[in-house]
Amino acid sequence: MASVAALESLLAAQTLWHAGRTAAIAADGEPTGYAGLDALLPQRGWPRRALTELLLPADGIGELSLLLPTLSCFTQAGATVVLVAPPYLPYAPAWQAAGVDLMHLEVIDVATPRDALWAFEQCLRSGACAAVVGWPLQADASALRRLQVAADSGACLGFALRDRAHVDNPSPAALRLAYDRDGEGAGIWRVRKCRGGSVPAQAFVPILR
Repeated sequence: MASVAALESLLAAQTLWHAGRTAAIAADGEPTGYAGLDALLPQRGWPRRALTELLLPADGIGELSLLLPTLSCFTQAGATVVLVAPPYLPYAPAWQAAGVDLMHLEVIDVATPRDALWAFEQCLRSGACAAVVGWPLQADASALRRLQVAADSGACLGFALRDRAHVDNPSPAALRLAYDRDGEGAGIWRVRKCRGGSVPAQAFVPILR
C-alpha cells in the first residue's frame, strides 16, 4: 500500500508522465535575454543541461545575436564559453561590444567535420564549460543524441547551428528553433520543438528586453 500511495503522490504532483497528461516542467531555464522568447519557451529560457538547435538558411543571418546576451552573462561571471569550428573567425571588437569577456571565450579550430564533432562533444561533457556553440556539418541523429547526453553529463548549455535543410528531420535536441521570414521579409524564429511543452504557434521577433 505504501508503494501505491507513493505512486499516487507522484502522479498528483505531475512529476511522472502517464498517458493523457503532460508532466510539469519547472520554469528554470537560462534566460535568453529576450523577454518574448523566454515567454514562448516552457522553461522560460534556454533548457539547461541540454542541446539546442538553431536551424539556419545560411550563416551570418543574425543567429549569434540570439545567443550573445546569454554568452556575455556567462563570461562576465567568469564562466567559460567555447566556440567549436565557427565558419568565420569571430570579430573580437563586436563580441566585446556585446558584453562578452574575451578572457573567458575559447575558439577551437579543427581540420575536419569529424574532429569538430568530437571536440564539440568533449567540451560539452567536460564540466568545464558553461556553454558550447558548435557548427556540426556531419551530425546524424546518433551524433546529436551523443551531444545531448554530453550536455546533460557536463551540466552545460549546448548550441548546434545547422543548415535549415534538416528542419523536418527528427532530432533528440531539447529545443529546436528555425529561422524564417515573415510576410514583410523581416527575420523571425519559429520554435519547431520544445521539451516539456507544446510547440507555440507564435513566432519570435528578436527584440532585446
